[in-house]
Amino acid sequence: MAVEQGVTVLGFSEHCPHPDGRWQAVRMQMDELPEYLAEIAAARRDFPQLRILSGLECEWVPEFEETQREYFLKEMGCDFLVGAAHSYLHDGVFESAYGRQLTAADLRAYADYTVQSMRTGLYAFYAHPDLFAMSIWEWDRAADECSRTILQAAEEYRVPLEINAYGLRKPEKEYSDGPRRMYPVRQFWELAAEYQVSVVVSSDAHQPEDVWGNTGECTQIAQNLGLRVVNDQYETWLYGAGSRGGVK
Repeated sequence: MAVEQGVTVLGFSEHCPHPDGRWQAVRMQMDELPEYLAEIAAARRDFPQLRILSGLECEWVPEFEETQREYFLKEMGCDFLVGAAHSYLHDGVFESAYGRQLTAADLRAYADYTVQSMRTGLYAFYAHPDLFAMSIWEWDRAADECSRTILQAAEEYRVPLEINAYGLRKPEKEYSDGPRRMYPVRQFWELAAEYQVSVVVSSDAHQPEDVWGNTGECTQIAQNLGLRVVNDQYETWLYGAGSRGGVK
């Protein structure tokens, strides 16, 4: 499907495993990682016309930071890691960003956790940084402050932020200002235009047919707001090859 849709660089980023097996319902186990990477290596042989990159999408877990740095990147040879915050540290305990309304205190913790994740320097870009907004009823001062904290860190640590196309393929939900997709969230990206941040557009394909799905819409969001999309330039710097893609 990547070849048919004109993609030249295809990156795989399955959710990373953890040595203690946490979040097992949505992640592989540690002993499955070699097979995952072997399948990517086989795809490289089968599709020589593609540049195929091996990656993992990771929550930053402090006690496993060196696992990600030393084992995933160095020993296992992953090409890149993606940062994400489906869960976040709040008073020393991981809380899920799903399934409940986030309070102002939750949003402060979410933003602080994201900043700490970026500070590690582990992640090639940060996935769906506006994901927190799916769990708030209205965009208020706390949401604004959460966004600005994340955006300031992205600017300071030079971590590109992902406009995630998977959210455009999800059903709409009802919020105070009417129905909308859970992400991308307009208010977040309007604020992003006030900062010197870079943007990566990604399909976040969960099905083969979506390998480049809705990325045009995400690119249009960036262009409308004057955000700098760095897919091609960023891959050239990170991987030594320009491309159309940055496909997640």
